Amino acid sequence: MSTEQPPAIGAADAFGAPPALVRLDGVARSFPGATTVLALRDVDMVIHQGDYVSIMGPSGSGKSTLLNVLGLLDRPTVGRYELDGVDTAPLKDRDRTRLRGRRLGFVFQAFHLLARRSVLENVALGMTYSGVPRGQRRGRAWRALERVSMTHRASFYPTTLSGGERQRVAVARAVAGEPALLLADEPTGNLDAATSAEVLELLEDLNRSGLAIAVVTHDPEVSAAARRRFAMRDGRLREEP
Repeated sequence: MSTEQPPAIGAADAFGAPPALVRLDGVARSFPGATTVLALRDVDMVIHQGDYVSIMGPSGSGKSTLLNVLGLLDRPTVGRYELDGVDTAPLKDRDRTRLRGRRLGFVFQAFHLLARRSVLENVALGMTYSGVPRGQRRGRAWRALERVSMTHRASFYPTTLSGGERQRVAVARAVAGEPALLLADEPTGNLDAATSAEVLELLEDLNRSGLAIAVVTHDPEVSAAARRRFAMRDGRLREEP
């Protein structure tokens, strides 16, 4: 009998690669109806701690469905999804919500900031489901705004900010709870070229600090900023060389 022990969850592999943060094995997602729509087909994917990946594809390719699965907003029809070594399939909804709040951050094209709350309040409210005690949220929100160079707008309301500033606030809200993985859905879709470049530089800075990032996009320039690039078409995912 072998006495060799399996590696601990979170340990680097034998080749020194960072631990796997996300692992998808044979994941598919179908939507029933008059004609069943197979949005994801046999998807295999690994995202390591500290990774920076892009998922690029045209509309209808399945990338938004994949983002929803990665974000624990949807469940695979078949296949296995592990997040931080945890098999997510048997988790009840409340446990999925807890895991999502503590390990994942989200940035969307449309910002989704509350118009009647200040910048600081918007960032603090983002920690409601992340397990951060109420008394610590404003302090963490301030530090998150420091990371994105937006403390000078802490008392402002989102409607008074430029598009680039609103996206910086959205990024601060996403990272304030100190997630392991930031999921960004078309983060530059509502921005001009110059502001898009600033947001991409911000994402690169966050990645250099150790945050893993997965960006879903149809923009080749946004995809090119990632260290690993995946292409999606007809529900199938492949990593580009």
